[in-house]
Amino acid sequence: MKSLNSVKIQIESRSINEAYARVAVSAFASQLDPTVEEINDIKTAVSEAVTNCIVHAYRNGLGIIYITVNILENSVLEIKIRDRGCGIENIKKAMEPLFTTGGTDRAGLGFSVMESFSDKVKVRSKVGVGTTVTIIKRIRGRASLV
Repeated sequence: MKSLNSVKIQIESRSINEAYARVAVSAFASQLDPTVEEINDIKTAVSEAVTNCIVHAYRNGLGIIYITVNILENSVLEIKIRDRGCGIENIKKAMEPLFTTGGTDRAGLGFSVMESFSDKVKVRSKVGVGTTVTIIKRIRGRASLV
């Protein structure tokens, strides 16, 4: 699909920056005239993906989180959240509900939440190189409510 508009954002993997990431992505997506529910879905999915980078990818220090948002044809929003952290050894296992490498204070629901608030989630990862999470969300918007 052809990109109609895009934005790239880089943030440090500090927990305080998670809120900025979700608001920035949802503000960019607002040009598609999403419903409040769709904006909340976007914020939640981005929050989970960025939190995974902070908690898991860069667990031993700071790193950069790279966010690319593309508005594609047919009101499709593509959000890529990439890190250069530790990578995921077993993506299939990591995406299972309740699986976590974050200890007892983590629920292991990040990927499940991302999947439930989007149309598609793709994960690519290589140990020692990093991870890219691609979230696809079709915006039906307010126009479809009329």
